[in-house]
Order: sequence, then structure tokens, then C-alpha cells
Amino acid sequence: MPTGSQCSTSSMFITQFVLLPFTDTRELQLLHFWLFLGIYLAALLGNGLIIITIAWDQHLHTPMYFFLLNLALLDLSSISTIIPMSMANSLWDTKVISYTGCATQLFLFVFLATAEFYLLTVMSYDRYIAICKPLHYGTLLGSRACVHMAAAAWATGFLHALLLTANTFSLPLCKGNALGQFFCEIPQILKLSCSHSHLREHGLIVFTLSVVFGCFVFIVVSYVQIFMAVLRIPAEQGRHKAFSTCLPHLAVVSLFVSTAMFAHLKPPSISSPSLDLVVSVLYSAVPPAVNPLIYSMRNQEIKDALCKLVSLWFQKQ
Repeated sequence: MPTGSQCSTSSMFITQFVLLPFTDTRELQLLHFWLFLGIYLAALLGNGLIIITIAWDQHLHTPMYFFLLNLALLDLSSISTIIPMSMANSLWDTKVISYTGCATQLFLFVFLATAEFYLLTVMSYDRYIAICKPLHYGTLLGSRACVHMAAAAWATGFLHALLLTANTFSLPLCKGNALGQFFCEIPQILKLSCSHSHLREHGLIVFTLSVVFGCFVFIVVSYVQIFMAVLRIPAEQGRHKAFSTCLPHLAVVSLFVSTAMFAHLKPPSISSPSLDLVVSVLYSAVPPAVNPLIYSMRNQEIKDALCKLVSLWFQKQ
């Protein structure tokens, strides 16, 4: 059993980490590259169009679309921290990432994923005020309040990621440098630690889970009240319009939470390297690519604005 000093010494020699490849077969590596390229281009196109459309159309300069623009920015940034490097590794048949690169990737992914969950919580509050307290919507969700809430989501995600990343990489690592994941992830790095004191790690995990659970409860309570208010609307057209603005957000929250929970809370008995890789793709790459489709399919305002933007672009050609 290595001592604390030996652990510290051995951790100083780790200059890079070895990532888990999807496959060692060259043909399948190229297939993985093209698959990830398709997912990444879909995310770039979908989120890029939402950002451009909302920024361009004055009719979409409302709190709901302001938060949606921030969500698209987070999705675009989140998928860009993982997928391009994984594509490059498959294309060039490499498996390593530098120590600094790993720390940077982990920080950015945690920062963006955490900020996105906080933003989804803010968006549920926006829908709650719009449907349950419409007369107070302009007062409670003015432009300044929206900017403050969005900034709080970004800032909280940044501080949370800074805390978790600093804690993770301050631990002595003496169990090799092989990560059982295709990108740098906190649970995989903690497996390499030889620290005998887990109080700090467990404390941060409990804190993180408490915050996540609190946000989740807030979202659930908000939507319970939203659906109760919608069902009381006498006109069918009014109910349909209310549902059309809420269901996309609820679908995005469900996709984000369900994939992340399954990835980190699945029983060890069904865990395997292949399953872990597939599940990690589901929560890290699929939501950013699918979210724009979810929002655009049921949102007539976005579809109309997008059609106007495309028509204008073709007229200028």
C-alpha cells in the first residue's frame, strides 16, 4: 500500500491520460468518426440556426426566447468540448490527452452542463410565471431580471465546475493514468486516486446531488402547477398554445435528466465498458443535437421566423 508521500510523488509524473477508445478496429474507428461528425454537424446547424433566428427576429426578443438562445449557446459549447477531440482521436488512432487538456475539458464540460441545468430550472420558472401568473409576467421577468437570472446560471455553473475540478485534480493519483471513458470525467479520475480520506470528495458529491435534487424538485413542482392551470383554461385553443410552449422544455429537461441519471446511477451489476461508452454518448452528445429539433418541431413562432430568415437569404443570393 503506497504512502501519502509516494502517492503525491507518483501523481507528479502523470503528464497525460489514456482514454478508452470505442474500438481498436480501424474501420470501426472511421465509422465512429463519421457518426460523431454527423451528430456534431447536426448540433452546429440546429443550435446555430436557433441562435441566429432569435437574434435576428425582433418578435422573438422575449424572455422565453432569450433563455432559449442561452440554452443553444450552452449546448453548442458543451458538445464542442468533447466531440471534436473524440473525432480526432478516432481519425488519427490516438488515445491520449494531456494532463492540462484533461483538466480543461473536465472543467468546461462540468461548467456548461451545470449551467444548462440551472438554466433549465430558470426556464421552468419562466413558463410558470407566463401561465400561472400572466398579469405579473412583465414585472417579474423584465429584461434586467432575465439577464440577471441567465448570468446567475452561467456564474453558478462556473463556480461549481471550478470547485469540483480543483478538488479532483488536487487528489494524489497513483493507480495509473487509464480512464474508462472516451473523455475526462470526474468519476473516472477519482478511480485513480490513492487518497484514504474521502470526506472531501463525498462532501462535494452530496452538495452537488443536493443542489441538483433541489432544482429537479423546483422543476417538478412548477410543472405540476402549470398543468393544473392549463387544464383550467376553458378554450381548447388556449390549452393547445400553453402546452405547445411547455412541452418542448419539459421534453428537453426529461432527456437531460434521464440520460445523466442513468449514466451515473445505474447499478454496477449492469455496468460494462461498452455500455458506459454508449450511455455517456447519450447524455453528452445526443441532447445538444436533439434539443433544437425538439424546440423547433412544436414552436410555430420559431418555424415562421426561420422560414422568413431562409427566404431573405435566398432573395439576397
